[in-house]
Amino acid sequence: MKKILCLVFTLIIAATALVGCGKKEEAASVSTDGSTSMEKVIGALGEAFEQKNEGVSFTYNPTGSGTGITAVSEDRCDIGLSSRHLKDEEKAKGLKETVLALDGIAVIVNKENSVNDLDMETIAKIYKGEITNWKEVGGNDAQIVLIGREEGSGTRDGFESITKTEKECKYRQELTSTGDVITAVSGNPDAIGYASLASVGETVKAISVNGVSASEETVKDGSYKIQRPFVLVTKSGKTLSKAAQDFFDFATSSDAAKIISDAGAVAVN
Repeated sequence: MKKILCLVFTLIIAATALVGCGKKEEAASVSTDGSTSMEKVIGALGEAFEQKNEGVSFTYNPTGSGTGITAVSEDRCDIGLSSRHLKDEEKAKGLKETVLALDGIAVIVNKENSVNDLDMETIAKIYKGEITNWKEVGGNDAQIVLIGREEGSGTRDGFESITKTEKECKYRQELTSTGDVITAVSGNPDAIGYASLASVGETVKAISVNGVSASEETVKDGSYKIQRPFVLVTKSGKTLSKAAQDFFDFATSSDAAKIISDAGAVAVN
């Protein structure tokens, strides 16, 4: 009898333990998806957020602005990332934008290129194929190789809308990330491209536009004209998880301004 009672008691304890395991809460997480240009900014914010919130994981999927907007619309991530403003049709689908920061779109050339400044009109003529040789703008006698981003890219949308070259650019290469554009330009002495100022390093040269160099200061005061927003995209009427809301509040607070600045962008708060 005692053996039977012991066996029953043991089974009850085991069953209770299994139920307890089944009720174990999943680890809190925040998922973001979108703009490759926002990699440095969102990466720095995510790292700082994880340090402040032990046990919460943060993920960033660099797929491009258009894909990130679609991802949040289809509930495949918590927060979408876009390096352009939402279009009216996207807002009509119930999406909401919050501008996190401003970023200059740097016009970049190979470090061997002697050209240091171009005005906006000349940049537009180059990308529309009306100027095809560097010697026409003070450079070497060499064919200009046009590098840009793929359709759906927020960087491309921003560059083309500001330079008024939509649907007219004669690209040699259309690449799928900011890093790919920088790599292509750094490896070709005759190339020109555009990339997020926050991502431009020492491998390429950012030329000035209308005599104004691209910097945090000139983006902030508006004197550098080729600039666009970094946007957090959420779904109107949908409540974020606690972890996602905590990240959103942190990223848009004044506490995050220095992190954003150190990553090369200009915080709006």
